[in-house]
Amino acid sequence: MTGPATRITVTAERTYDVVIGHGLLGELAPLLGEGVQRVLLLAPHALAATAEAVREDLVALGYEAYIAEVPDAEEAKTAQVAAFCWGVLGQAGFTRSDAVVGIGGGATTDLAGFVAATWLRGVRVVQVPTTLLAMVDAAVGGKTGINTAEGKNLVGAFHSPVGVLADLGTLETLPRHDLVAGLAEVVKCGFIADPVILDLVEASPDEAATPGSPVLRELVERAVAVKARVVSQDLREADLREILNYGHTFAHAIEQVERYQWRHGAAVSVGMVYEAELARLSGRLAEDVVDRHRAILTSLGLPVTYRGDRWPRLLEAMRRDKKTRGDMLRFVGLEGVGRPIRIEGPDPTLLTAAYAEVSETAAGGAVDL
Repeated sequence: MTGPATRITVTAERTYDVVIGHGLLGELAPLLGEGVQRVLLLAPHALAATAEAVREDLVALGYEAYIAEVPDAEEAKTAQVAAFCWGVLGQAGFTRSDAVVGIGGGATTDLAGFVAATWLRGVRVVQVPTTLLAMVDAAVGGKTGINTAEGKNLVGAFHSPVGVLADLGTLETLPRHDLVAGLAEVVKCGFIADPVILDLVEASPDEAATPGSPVLRELVERAVAVKARVVSQDLREADLREILNYGHTFAHAIEQVERYQWRHGAAVSVGMVYEAELARLSGRLAEDVVDRHRAILTSLGLPVTYRGDRWPRLLEAMRRDKKTRGDMLRFVGLEGVGRPIRIEGPDPTLLTAAYAEVSETAAGGAVDL
């Protein structure tokens, strides 16, 4: 038994639900709302059959539905791909009362949200995340964006969806590496806000990484609830929402240095250990909490180290991060589980020392993700 769908409400510039369950595609049309005539489905090639099935359902209901096939993963998040999507919208005559639907992982939902935000200064978007990472993070909250050569998500907009359909059945065909990588964002929510997430993973790491398990479903629901609470209080990242960036300053630097060949969740895993070490070295976090990071992440098969010869490039990338203000580097840290803090302008020697703690030579090698 899969049980009824769970609905978690996000209050932003508009109120919308994240629906978590099985067999949810029938809920798409009601989410689109009244007045929608045309729908553009954005999906990567790997989900072409899914997109076509959705298109056929929408056509049967009387919609004009189109598919824009986009590249997979971060290759989708470019100005060129966005321009291609704008061209499809223009040629099909999309108006402000029409809608975009993103079907795929976090990169697809980021792109779909950005395309919807920028077409006619904003049209409706429904997100249909098909990866764990997208369900618990990218598709929820209304942060949209594309990458440039200078960094990740430097061009974007805040544009909330009218609904999110997180169909847990899609996780059953997700490659294990992708599922495990998505768990990094779940663990992040545990460290910043919900310690029960950490307890669940520690009690049963295998179940946490098993599609269809009740443990994984509870983890998804709890992680989405954390994000919903934070976003509802701070849509535009003026204050509280920054805690969702725990681990991300260092993670985005890894992704850029690796030219986006690392999975986002794998980079976030290392990033959390780095920023935990930074908090410890700053005298803010106990060593046992740092050790708990390594133990939980390692139990899931996530990496906790990174190569030791990239510091100048990583530092340069972090200085371009969106969280930097002027020349001041800013990190999210912890002073305890569920007690996030800001670390602003840390001493350069602490930055280097924290890097030494996550270098492969210090910790015995990285996990291949």
